[in-house]
Amino acid sequence: MKKSIFISEFKEFISRGNVVDLAVGVIIGSAFTAIVNSLVNQIIMPVIGFIIGGINFSDFKWTLKAAKGDIPEVAVYFGSFIQQVVNFLIISFVVFMMVKFINMLKRKKVEETQEVKEEKPSPEVQLLTEIRDLLRK
Repeated sequence: MKKSIFISEFKEFISRGNVVDLAVGVIIGSAFTAIVNSLVNQIIMPVIGFIIGGINFSDFKWTLKAAKGDIPEVAVYFGSFIQQVVNFLIISFVVFMMVKFINMLKRKKVEETQEVKEEKPSPEVQLLTEIRDLLRK
């Protein structure tokens, strides 16, 4: 009995719109991140590297201890960090532009709705207008 209640509660939870929307958002976000990573790594960073003299940012590092024999070097790869910052800025900018566009569409829809409401007076106002006009005559 308890198992079926648990399963039915889980089905109700998972079928809510918010959970499904969240899942879709995560999947699209992952795909979008792959696209932005490709854009940054294969298009933007090579151009920036070319402009500043053919430097590859991913090669930037600060070596703390050089490699000796089988022991690998110890280094801080700050070039990769620079690439991730560029990724973040591009993703943030694109998300900002998307939210700005969605807000613009919402405002436009609200304005259109207000215009429609203003154009056609309510039945009460129409009746009062008719009474006023009759009283004037």
